[in-house]
Amino acid sequence: MKQFLIIGLLFGLAFWAFRCYRTPNFGNGTQAADFVGYTVAGDSLRLSDFKGQIVLLDFWGSWCAPCRQKNRDLVTLYNQYHSRKFKTAKGFEIISVGIETNKNAWQGAIAKDGLIWPHHVSDLKRFDDHVAKLYNVKEIPNIYLIDENGQVIGRNMTLLQTQEALDRRVE
Repeated sequence: MKQFLIIGLLFGLAFWAFRCYRTPNFGNGTQAADFVGYTVAGDSLRLSDFKGQIVLLDFWGSWCAPCRQKNRDLVTLYNQYHSRKFKTAKGFEIISVGIETNKNAWQGAIAKDGLIWPHHVSDLKRFDDHVAKLYNVKEIPNIYLIDENGQVIGRNMTLLQTQEALDRRVE
């Protein structure tokens, strides 16, 4: 009987630890953390530079097959909403955070996948990237939808869910 109690306790502790490991730092309704990211060209950008706009914050990697598939959805979203008028937001932008170590592979994937938005940042430290650490990103793809006030309004939504969230904000 004592063995079953100990085994149950160990499983419970392991489940709790795994859940904490995967829990994002920012859930729906929370204020997204500001950060400074560095672009392919070495310029800096801040999330706060996009205040007043809806931002899709995308964590991905050139080496990640599911990320590369998800990029097609992001291109669709960007083309569909970048030039749209919104009720209370000035526009829609995507900021892609590369979970990378190889700048050439990262740049090649940006070009090959047609990621035409200009906002691509990375420390080239894979999951030790300071933005990934700030958002507690442990696996990719990982996406946050952030409203014009900097509030997280969705996380890891499907293409359809993201379109519905954006359509509710379109004029």
